[in-house]
Amino acid sequence: MSSGSLSEHWNELRQRVDAALEQYLNLPSDCPDRLRESMKYSVAAGGKRLRPLLTLMACEACGGSVEAALPAAAAIEMIHTYSLIHDDLPAMDNDDFRRGLPTNHKQFDEATAILAGDGLLTLAFEVIAQRVQPAQVAASCVLDLANAAGPEGMVGGQMADLQGENSGLESLEQLEAIHLRKTGRLLRSALTMGARIAQADPQTLDSLDHFGKCVGLAFQITDDLLDTTGDATKMGKAVRKDAALGKLTYPGLLGLAESRRRAEQLVDEACRSIAHLGDRGHRLEALARFVLERDH
Repeated sequence: MSSGSLSEHWNELRQRVDAALEQYLNLPSDCPDRLRESMKYSVAAGGKRLRPLLTLMACEACGGSVEAALPAAAAIEMIHTYSLIHDDLPAMDNDDFRRGLPTNHKQFDEATAILAGDGLLTLAFEVIAQRVQPAQVAASCVLDLANAAGPEGMVGGQMADLQGENSGLESLEQLEAIHLRKTGRLLRSALTMGARIAQADPQTLDSLDHFGKCVGLAFQITDDLLDTTGDATKMGKAVRKDAALGKLTYPGLLGLAESRRRAEQLVDEACRSIAHLGDRGHRLEALARFVLERDH
């Protein structure tokens, strides 16, 4: 598939995700205005929308419809945005900019930012429970996403990452154990939720889960490379912070060239894992290749 056709499809799906997010964040008057504004501020800041796109593309690849998967796609973007709001707080990464704009706690205040993150986290599950059909599939998506985002997944990975700053990490296995949870679990859930909504068979679910595992690690390696060599203007946030904080990164452990090779190997493995989907998997394969080529 050409980069042009992927880009066109990407833009179409992004527009649908953005419209769904705007609809779901049009909260009733019981929600305080400042909280609503804070939640909308970070969601509307943009970003690649990689996770919701994976949900929609996985559903398509398994024979399902974009419309059926939109609630789950919007929900996972809410979870991702909540994690960024909390990551940026002074007690965590203490960042002033995200996606080229002041971070939520800088635009509003710390307490509002915490509550905005909490609001997005809980609203995500409300959206899935109300809007994914049938109810049994909604329940399986709630379980999938909760496990990916919680103490065994993303939050657990974030805790291990913080501990690693103090105790020190020494091996590739330790580093990947963190990022399989911190970054990888949410990406895997994006794919498996899309497959569940399309009512894919267990083999396809497993292959998409493995695809997500590989792409998640490749994404993190690319993130580490961009933090080392990237342009802050393109990134929309500070760069070279990981080294300053003493974090172990892929380039710090493997070097730049070997890190790039590792990312390429992971993307190749990801694409092989969904080869049985044939033409239906080409958009996912192209998206995996994009992970290697991105510059922000």
